[in-house]
Amino acid sequence: MKNIGIWMDKQKAFIITIEDQKEITDKIESNVEDFRIHGGSGTRIKGGPQDVVQDRKYLEREKHQFRTYFETLVTFLQDADKIVVFGPAEAGEKFKKELDQNYKDIAVKVEGVFKADSMTENQTKALIRDHFSLSTS
Repeated sequence: MKNIGIWMDKQKAFIITIEDQKEITDKIESNVEDFRIHGGSGTRIKGGPQDVVQDRKYLEREKHQFRTYFETLVTFLQDADKIVVFGPAEAGEKFKKELDQNYKDIAVKVEGVFKADSMTENQTKALIRDHFSLSTS
């Protein structure tokens, strides 16, 4: 049985594969840019010229970068029996939504998406190992 646990955030993902009591860890960098949109008044004069910020352009680029990140993660999940996703913020939910929409055969293997704060690699391994040992008992 091949169980895969993923701890992911916007910058990186740790993929821990547990098969036949062996653990394999892969680290994937996301390459999702951290956008800091600057804008507002270009002058101190009330009603003066304003800088126009095109949020849509940044958000669309971020969406495409997330999609590329998720496609990379999916290549590790093709032959998994069970999958669990951990992570802070909304990256895990976005990933599950992407699986539900575009990778239905993999989405049915996801046992859950759980919130977990930032962790070291060893803490991540222990969390995933514990999850699968509890789910098989």
